[in-house]
Amino acid sequence: MIIDLQAVTEETHVHEALDPSWWKVTDPSQQVLGFGCPLQVNVKVSRAADKFLVDGTLAGKVKIRCDRCLEVFDLELKSTFNVYLVVRPSGRLEEDVELLDEDMEVEVLHGETIDLDDVVREQIYLSVPMKCVCRSDCRGLCPQCGVNLNVAPCSCKSGVGHAAFSKLENLKLQGE
Repeated sequence: MIIDLQAVTEETHVHEALDPSWWKVTDPSQQVLGFGCPLQVNVKVSRAADKFLVDGTLAGKVKIRCDRCLEVFDLELKSTFNVYLVVRPSGRLEEDVELLDEDMEVEVLHGETIDLDDVVREQIYLSVPMKCVCRSDCRGLCPQCGVNLNVAPCSCKSGVGHAAFSKLENLKLQGE
């Protein structure tokens, strides 16, 4: 979804349903593995003096790997976002400039077009929680044998307590 910023006079609206095949998995160990259904994207690009404001919403399901058991599950995603864009004036040399606090919220464009696919991809990653679990009572993996404890119990001997206190097991209390 490429938008020519010269064509944006006041507002431009984009409504897309991104097919699950849109998301390309380059590394199978990455957090987001695709979409569970088409992702609904609504974007409004508006001009404000020399800046552009991109307001948008994302809605749908993304396939995520659980952080406890490593199983893939669908996470409901509903997100709104605002991105400020500034087109860098042509002919201006790159120089070291101290950024102000308000400059940290602005993205500088190189050229007269914006690829909304990059903005959407970035917003998907920003919308995913830091820790994703398939369900609140997920038991995860056994730290010794690696079996998924949600599916089957493991036969590992679970050591109770800290190994440093194992000698205390053999002590008998007075009166026994």
